[in-house]
Amino acid sequence: MFAARQATQSVLGAAQRRAFSATAANATRVAVLGAAGGIGQPLSLLLKLNPRVSELALYDIKGAPGVAADISHINTKSTVKGYEPSSPDAIKECLTGAEIVLIPAGVPRKPGMTRDDLFNTNASIVRDLAKAAAETCPDAAILIIANPVNSTVPITAEVFKAKGVYNPKKLFGVTTLDVVRASRFISQLKNTDPATEHITVVGGHSGATIVPLLSQAGYKLEGAERDEYIKRVQFGGDEVVQAKGGAGSATLSMAMAGARFAESLLKAAQGEKSVTEPTYVDSPLYKDQGVTYFASQVELGPNGVEKIHPVGDLDAHEQSLLEVCLKDLKANIEKGEKWAKANP
Repeated sequence: MFAARQATQSVLGAAQRRAFSATAANATRVAVLGAAGGIGQPLSLLLKLNPRVSELALYDIKGAPGVAADISHINTKSTVKGYEPSSPDAIKECLTGAEIVLIPAGVPRKPGMTRDDLFNTNASIVRDLAKAAAETCPDAAILIIANPVNSTVPITAEVFKAKGVYNPKKLFGVTTLDVVRASRFISQLKNTDPATEHITVVGGHSGATIVPLLSQAGYKLEGAERDEYIKRVQFGGDEVVQAKGGAGSATLSMAMAGARFAESLLKAAQGEKSVTEPTYVDSPLYKDQGVTYFASQVELGPNGVEKIHPVGDLDAHEQSLLEVCLKDLKANIEKGEKWAKANP
C-alpha cells in the first residue's frame, strides 16, 4: 500500500509539473487591490495556488505586506509582494506590469444593508483605485468585485474614459457568484451533482437585477418553489450577512468566484479556445433601452471580450423578471455615471 501511495504521489507530482511547464511560458503578473480584506485574503490565497500566475502583487491601506508574507510560504513558484500607502509610489509599484487587476476593495455589507447602501463609500474607493490603474496599467484587464457592481463598473469606465484609455473589452464586473449560487441551489432542489449544473444568469449583480434562466437548463419550477428559488439566487448574499451576524458578508464564496473568473481570463489570454463565462460588461444587448452594461455569457480571448452572447429564449416568467431587471439596472448605471462625473 505504501508503494502504491508513493506511485500515486509521483504521478500527481509529474502532472503538476507538466501543468506548470505548460503555463510558465505564459506567466502573468496579477494585482489585487484590497488584498487584506475579507474577500482579498482568500482571493489572494487562491491566486497563489494558480500555476498560471507568476507574480502576485497585493495592495491595501493596511496589512497587505503581512498577507503577502503569509501566502509567500505556499509551495508554488509564483512570487508575492505586498504594498501599502506608507510609500507614495506603492500603488504605482504594485500595478506596474500588471496584466490582470482585481478590485475587491470596499466596505462589507451589514445586516439590513443593501448593496446600494454601500454606494457612496465604495464609489470613492473604486474611483481612486481605477485612477491608479488607468495611469499605470491602462491595458490590463480590470475585474471589479467591489459592490454595488452595477454602479462601480460604470464608475470605473468613466474614470478610464476621462483618462482617454477606456477599452470596453478589458473591463469586467465579476458576477460569477450568481451563477455558482444558481447552480448550487438547483442541485439541492433536484438532488443532482452541483458540478454538473450550469444555470445561466443574466442582468446585473444585485437583487432583482439577477435573473436565473432555469428554462435554458431544462428545468421548470412552479409556484412557491420557483419564487423561493429565485429569491434565494437574487438575495443569497443576505443569507450570509445574517448568518454572520454583522461580522461580514459573502467573502469566501465571492473569493472563489473571483478566482474562477480570473482563471478563465488567464486561460483565454494564454491561448485556450472557447472560454466562456458570465460577466457584466459594456454590452450592446439592451443599449436601445438605455442599459449600457449587462451580464450575459461572454466568450473570452487574448484581448478580453471576444463575443457577447445574446440572452436567448425565455419563458414568460423569465421575461417578466428581465423587464424588472432592465428598469432597475438602467437606474443603477445612471447613478454610477452621474456620480463619477460629479466626483471626478
